[in-house]
Amino acid sequence: MTHVVESGSGPALLMLHGIGGSADSFAPQFDELAGSLRLLAWDAPGYGRSEDPGRPFDLDDYADAAADVIRDRCGDAGAHVLGMSWGGVIATRLALRHPGLVRSLLLGSSTVGSGADGEAADRMRARAATLEQQGAEAFAAERAPRLLSGTADDELTAKATAIMASSIRLPGYGYAAESMAAADHTADLPKIDVPTLVLSGDEDGVTGVPASQVLAGGIPGAVFVTVRGAGHLANQERPEAFNAWVESFIHITERLRNHL
Repeated sequence: MTHVVESGSGPALLMLHGIGGSADSFAPQFDELAGSLRLLAWDAPGYGRSEDPGRPFDLDDYADAAADVIRDRCGDAGAHVLGMSWGGVIATRLALRHPGLVRSLLLGSSTVGSGADGEAADRMRARAATLEQQGAEAFAAERAPRLLSGTADDELTAKATAIMASSIRLPGYGYAAESMAAADHTADLPKIDVPTLVLSGDEDGVTGVPASQVLAGGIPGAVFVTVRGAGHLANQERPEAFNAWVESFIHITERLRNHL
């Protein structure tokens, strides 16, 4: 069973968290956007309050599971899809496998997948063993601060650390890491035919602006924006700017669709 949090009304937006998160990662979006958007956020299979998959999941499986959420909650009308980091890689695969369900694609702090870089893929695959050795709390305490800019305050750092510690576990995290390590969407990006917004924190030291620019450059017509003063968790660190872009892009996309 996949746990989904839902709130608000308006155009539907499914939000897919990063590899160290859960639906709780989108608290700033629920706080500010529920007045104009119907927000849905999942705990990915094997994360948080969702059940563990009965078998190893690959990226196609995560994309298909997200498609099932859209069909179940939104029907054939589909939904706008926001993916952060790993969630953005899932969202990209979702748009490739189920284009009729994706009204627009919003990719935050994301990449074409770690498979585009052999060393990055190796580092990604090694994470599961590190989690097993350290345990979730120590793992989160080490990793979460890296996801924020140098100016992030202690409260935000503590919140990001707590979300990660409560969300991740094995085997789900291991499946997620392998799905990320095996992914390289570079050659498939030109096939994406939905309105796309790519957002990157200008102080993202995990993905980095260049990797997000590669993603945006490969998708026809994609819009690229930077969020100033934000690290990898741009949606949590600079929610006002991040939410403004997301809300505007979705409503503009809806208006354009309605005039076609």
